[in-house]
Amino acid sequence: MRLLHKVGLGLSLAAAVASGAAVAQQQQFINVLTGGQSGVYYPMGVALSQIFAKDIPNVRATAQVTKASAENLNLLQAGRGELAVALGDAVSNAWKGEAEAGFPKKLDKLRGLSGTYNNYIQIVASEDSGIKTLADLKGKRVSVGAAKSGTELNARAVFKAAGMAYSDMAKIEYLPFGESVELMKNRQLDATLQSAGLGVASIRDLSTAIKIVVVPVPADVVAKVGDAAYQPAMIPANTYTGQTEAIPTAAIANFLVTHSDVSDDMAYRMAKAMYDNLDTLYAAHNAAKVIKRENAIKGMPIPLHPGAEKYYKEVGLIK
Repeated sequence: MRLLHKVGLGLSLAAAVASGAAVAQQQQFINVLTGGQSGVYYPMGVALSQIFAKDIPNVRATAQVTKASAENLNLLQAGRGELAVALGDAVSNAWKGEAEAGFPKKLDKLRGLSGTYNNYIQIVASEDSGIKTLADLKGKRVSVGAAKSGTELNARAVFKAAGMAYSDMAKIEYLPFGESVELMKNRQLDATLQSAGLGVASIRDLSTAIKIVVVPVPADVVAKVGDAAYQPAMIPANTYTGQTEAIPTAAIANFLVTHSDVSDDMAYRMAKAMYDNLDTLYAAHNAAKVIKRENAIKGMPIPLHPGAEKYYKEVGLIK
């Protein structure tokens, strides 16, 4: 009997190990590629990872801090993430393989999941710097975001459209939003260009610490960028402390991007989980509150993932 009991225990243990292995094999990973912690991409990516972990069976989801758009797209192509947030112009450049934008080869694995919200080009100067217009940035110390990030590519495009180059500035810093703000507080920087959702934490922080000026990007400059991704827009009055008037600028759409090696089932589940839990996204950041399912595929610069396409057909967005 003891022998039979031991054999029984052994079989039970083996079955438990096999069952555990099967569960482990079934577990899938979703790594959401975001941006710096003081931008909008990161809190939105964290919210998405929480949604996926809760709503998709056997999924472990994480949000990774990155240098944002360009790095995110290159990581997706290399299979080092399953979902990323990226600016529309960066996505378009990656799909075409624009070397100057940081994409020497076409990133052919990229697939669209959904549109999200617009980034606004927000150029903020300290009041003490005397900067009030784009031309006033000449001879000043300016941060343009991490090198080859979506923000930095936006900076190049806007300055070029305004007839300016980095060489016109006294100093160019390639820094994330939070670090740029700290330098401005310490009077080591005159202005920062940040491409982000309205009410981004870094500029809110800056505007409560020092007096700021939000520098206009006039509609004629936006038109001279020559890219349909850039649209004239306004930063509403009182978006930041001390900003009492609406300021003209450029807006650029952000997209959620995945890649072709992500299964149709997983892409379908990610799209469905996101739109079934918009309240969680809205709570993550004010900028996310404009995300609507009816806008999901508007202006998508790359092919939709077949799994996402299945979901949009199911809900009647695609006939």
